[in-house]
Amino acid sequence: MTNPSLTLEGVSCFLPDGRPLFSDLNALFDARHTGLVGRNGAGKSVLARVMAGRLAPSAGRCLRTGEVFYLAQQVQVDGAHTTVAALAGVQGALDALARIEAGDGTPEDFDTIGERWDLRPRLQAELERCGLGHLDLHAPAQALSGGEAMRVALAGAALSHADWLILDEPSNHLDRPNRDALIRQLQRWPKGLVVVSHDRRLLDTMARIVELSPAGLRSYGGGYALYAERRAEEEAAALALLERRKVERRREARALSEQRERAERREAQGRRHGREANQAKILLDRQKARSESTAGRLRRQHAAAREQLDLNVREAAMEVTDAARIVMCPAPAVGMAWRWIAALDDVVLPHAPPGTRAIRLALHGQQRVGVTGANGSGKSTLLKVLAGQIAPLAGRCSVRVASAWLDQRLASLAPQRTVIEQMREANRTAGEDALRTRLAQLGLDAHKLAAPCGALSGGERLKAALACAIYADPPAQLLLLDEPGNHLDLPSLQALEAMLRDYRGALMVVSHDEAFLESLDLTDRLEATLEGWKMTPL
Repeated sequence: MTNPSLTLEGVSCFLPDGRPLFSDLNALFDARHTGLVGRNGAGKSVLARVMAGRLAPSAGRCLRTGEVFYLAQQVQVDGAHTTVAALAGVQGALDALARIEAGDGTPEDFDTIGERWDLRPRLQAELERCGLGHLDLHAPAQALSGGEAMRVALAGAALSHADWLILDEPSNHLDRPNRDALIRQLQRWPKGLVVVSHDRRLLDTMARIVELSPAGLRSYGGGYALYAERRAEEEAAALALLERRKVERRREARALSEQRERAERREAQGRRHGREANQAKILLDRQKARSESTAGRLRRQHAAAREQLDLNVREAAMEVTDAARIVMCPAPAVGMAWRWIAALDDVVLPHAPPGTRAIRLALHGQQRVGVTGANGSGKSTLLKVLAGQIAPLAGRCSVRVASAWLDQRLASLAPQRTVIEQMREANRTAGEDALRTRLAQLGLDAHKLAAPCGALSGGERLKAALACAIYADPPAQLLLLDEPGNHLDLPSLQALEAMLRDYRGALMVVSHDEAFLESLDLTDRLEATLEGWKMTPL
């Protein structure tokens, strides 16, 4: 199919409690490679499933031409019977090919193969290109890491006959080389593509960006850089309009007040004149009735004018609310800039490969270290040892300050408990109103605070976990963050970057997002290489 298309007509999805997730979406997606962005909770993943035909909308319809290959955020491996080939989506075709080669093929097998007689070498070549050429196609997929499983599934996508690829956060678990490989792979894809992502390098390769917000879908031509520029212009314009509307409301309110006061003075003068002129009661009553009628009409006009002015301000504020940045106010850690706060003395890390098993490391109070390296090189294990989650095989690990470890699964949060309960436990000195205000500044409203943490989105849970660390009493003076940006939307990711730049404690961040690391004012890079750990001052 040469011109794939996908059309949304009045598409709406409602939550179980009846609240709209998004409403009346109308859009056309063509062969242009498209990045889909939006706030956490806006419904991007739900919309991706609707577009892929995996979920029926509550209202409206989605019309698509051609076959869709859909890949969710978490690649599902269903037990030991799922092979590498099955994860790539070609197990049935390979089985049919094997039967044909053995002379036992059926007409259905030939239909399954179609023109794909070179499927086996093509799959092997694609796995080689992804750095997974060593995998046995018939081996259980459950032995793969999250990043490896995603790369196998993406290799299957590259071989599919689909007219559309719809991918939900495909780069989340990939290291830098494999993110680069993903970008090259998608650039080679000649058909329709929709990618839900907050990966700015990946988004910058898209032909356009489509943003999902409470206002609907808005398309921006070009990649992420152009989208960010246009979005910043819109935010500035929205803020300027809101300020103008507020000034207009104040000016018009003064004018209305002055008009009312003049009318009241005229009415009072009329009453005095009538009494002084000794007019008949019937004339005075008529004059009073006319005056009251005029005053009532004036009050109604003023009320309508005030209502319109308030409406103008509310409409302008709605444009700003969606663009408003999340505020994080970390408590500074002081008096420890050059104090040694953590040390690894001849530590041997468990589960790490031979090259990065041994490490010696010392951290001072305001050292900011970005930890990089290939998947499986021991980066997460290093943070777990520093956090006291696991013991080293040998050597000594000492941490002398309060620390907070946020792993990729956010295990520090109890899924069955609410955010505010866990915030109160982390900080028993601050009042609940103050804690709620700080959480609201992170975008966690009263509805979110009352829900169990397990019911929140990944980005919302990360904000809650960060709040429990930063706003604890005492606050963490060493933050150990393992891929903290994986579940954040772009505005929240930028807010996290700003918060971490302002943080005055020590920081170790594992991340494959180069744009994220470059924004943090790091003092050092710690890289896991084949020859060992390499610390480089910046």
